[in-house]
Amino acid sequence: MLVALLCLAYPFFEAYHLTVDRHTVSISGLPASMKNLKIAFVTDIHESDRYPQRMVDGLVRRINGLSADIVVLGGDYADSSADTIAFFRNLPKIQARLGVFGVLGDCDRSDPQTNYALVVKAMTAAGITPLTNSVAKVKLSDRYLSLAGVDDLFAGKPDVEAVASQLRQEDFVIFVAHNPDILPTAMKTNGADGDNHWFDIALFGHTHGGQVTLFGFPLLAQFVPDLGDRYLSGWLEENRAAILVSNGVGTEGFPARLCAPSQIHLMTLKPKTI
Repeated sequence: MLVALLCLAYPFFEAYHLTVDRHTVSISGLPASMKNLKIAFVTDIHESDRYPQRMVDGLVRRINGLSADIVVLGGDYADSSADTIAFFRNLPKIQARLGVFGVLGDCDRSDPQTNYALVVKAMTAAGITPLTNSVAKVKLSDRYLSLAGVDDLFAGKPDVEAVASQLRQEDFVIFVAHNPDILPTAMKTNGADGDNHWFDIALFGHTHGGQVTLFGFPLLAQFVPDLGDRYLSGWLEENRAAILVSNGVGTEGFPARLCAPSQIHLMTLKPKTI
């Protein structure tokens, strides 16, 4: 009986037990000024009754405790556009030496009655640079790190071509989008110099890692990307780029996770050695 109760309770424990994925990203030809740069990635917070303000406050303290140089946010901050505006208005300050940047997810763009400009305005007022079909550049010594973000694949109007056209092969680029299903479009798109290897790292959320899985098999079809299980969770390498699909922080539908732990990420850039 006790074992059965523990098994029933565990998914609710996992949903609120935040883990930190610390990962070294090895990059060929990494500029010297970017060696040991620390980048935090946080996505799918879904602030709601399931993940209330006090937990958001604790999450921000955890993020700030990572002492990241750059913080990147992957969208779905709450469950609706109006709630996303409230999320940003109540958000404690996220600290990062070189800035905080973020894209929007499908939930943030879900309510056509809420002015999209108001969402972006609240985001900006919270000290976060929006990446909506745009590129932000961070200067590091004599080089720039470019953060390239697109609008949500289904609820927004992503324009990968417009973003990629601003970037050249010699640029170091972190590509950010909420949904990994945009990856084939990104892989087929060429940068300004005609090369489709226009980003070095790609960061995605949306899948919740399946939220509820069993032996690696996702039990909830709505969280499986159209690309398939390979893009459900974790680190991949394709087209000479490091790709991360995060489990995210919060939950959707019900406050439970199974074998898909709540997580934030801290990546450290290192030059790849042969």
